[in-house]
Amino acid sequence: LIHCWKTFCSVLSLDAACIGRGWRADGGYGTCFCDEGCRRAGDCCHDHGQACPALPCVVGEWSHWSGCAEQCKPDLRMRRRYVQQEPKNSGEPCPALEEKAGCLEYLTHQGKDCGHEHVPAFITTSEYGKERKQRTASPLWSSEKEEVGYCVEFKTESLSPHCALENRPYARWMQYLREGHTVCVACQPSAMNIDTHRCSGDGHNADGGKILHWEAVGNSRCQGTWKKVRQLEKCSCPPVHSFIFT
Repeated sequence: LIHCWKTFCSVLSLDAACIGRGWRADGGYGTCFCDEGCRRAGDCCHDHGQACPALPCVVGEWSHWSGCAEQCKPDLRMRRRYVQQEPKNSGEPCPALEEKAGCLEYLTHQGKDCGHEHVPAFITTSEYGKERKQRTASPLWSSEKEEVGYCVEFKTESLSPHCALENRPYARWMQYLREGHTVCVACQPSAMNIDTHRCSGDGHNADGGKILHWEAVGNSRCQGTWKKVRQLEKCSCPPVHSFIFT
């Protein structure tokens, strides 16, 4: 019987040193191997798992989210992580090393307001709010009073089928949009209009019967309508039904 020493673990071809006779991992007796290919072929020597254990891929922590690729229009942001240990001996492969998510910046690189006048409400997952960059000090914003956000509840009336079909990692939150559900959309200070101190598309002057439009940042084909229910100081919907104005 041959013992699978670690020096043989990286052998990809049928090296004579990795061939023996004895009990195999599948319970049979006869010729067995201790190279990496034996895991796929199912003819490893019985002690292969102890001598050459599978080592999974190890990755580091996610980087911080980048800013939007472009300012003043719906775009994408990105974050990355890197491989610290490659998988060995048929270990677990590496997971995704890059993630993207929709975003919308309200200041140019020079610190000027973009002057958005969007008719529909542009929304994204509430997770973006945790990573959104704070506005830098700007004369456009008064420092006399700290801005306070608010929450608006809507009841969805209709939505396009593209929302449910979305399966990209950074856009899966769109799958939770459903007709007839009540959703919470937070208006954060960084998304407020300078003059009105409100978020575009929040239905401020709309009564409960007016149909309003929304669009998901990251997939312009995921869009629909809703009716405003009420405005609150803070949102209290479940995470899957919580979004933010962008």
